Amino acid sequence: MPSPFPGMDPYLEGYLWPDVHNALSAKIRQLLTPLIRPRYTARLNIYVVEDVSPEGDIGILYPDVEIMRAQQHAREQPPGMLRQETGFGAVTPAALTIPVILPIDIQLTSVEIRDTAQNQLITSIELLSPVNKREPGLQQYRLKRQRLYQAGVHLLELDLLRRGTRPISHPTLPDVPYLITLTRAHTGKTNVWPLHLKDAWPNIPVPLRQPDDDVVLLLGSAFTEIYDEAAYDLSLNYQEPPPAPALSDEDKAWVRALLDRR
Repeated sequence: MPSPFPGMDPYLEGYLWPDVHNALSAKIRQLLTPLIRPRYTARLNIYVVEDVSPEGDIGILYPDVEIMRAQQHAREQPPGMLRQETGFGAVTPAALTIPVILPIDIQLTSVEIRDTAQNQLITSIELLSPVNKREPGLQQYRLKRQRLYQAGVHLLELDLLRRGTRPISHPTLPDVPYLITLTRAHTGKTNVWPLHLKDAWPNIPVPLRQPDDDVVLLLGSAFTEIYDEAAYDLSLNYQEPPPAPALSDEDKAWVRALLDRR
């Protein structure tokens, strides 16, 4: 069964997102490979980042952490048992007990297009994760963007998450749920595809090394295929609101009308 949404499905922005991230990266590689061979290859680059501030995604992206924290609270001693007598007098109970949130290791996947002659990185396709959109990961990712541009690498970024701060900022950027950007090497310019919930997936150019022409990434085909292959419809409850952040009143009405037609 396909997703009921014409473009990005906001219900996939929760605990399923790591699977969506990996599946979509692999599907993009699969679709691009026959278009770029034999001069280029598409490789998955898997790297680990430490999420040192996962609090905002507990219960959204990290439901297991929320369950663990609840279990820890259940094992805590009641306040009355905290007062103990010692040789130096009574211990004053703590006024507050807060959970310890430890860093979480996150595996992220990007798609790298390299030339087969010298294995040189030509284009990087980055699918943003929540850790890329909040500090300190946000600043680290912005530094990565700078390094890629300075190295003469084309950068295609797919920001398919509504929460967090976008790594790219400009006063003319519209306030939209999703954003796709393409920064071509040595141009000083970024092409932007703003996406609303109502918008269908665009077909995006993927630049190669000159004088080779761009190839076209069919994002709609990629998303439709992974949604079906992973059977995401079996894990999603479209009767409930999508994961945070809350939709605007206009988007809520549109989503409800869309889902009622299913």
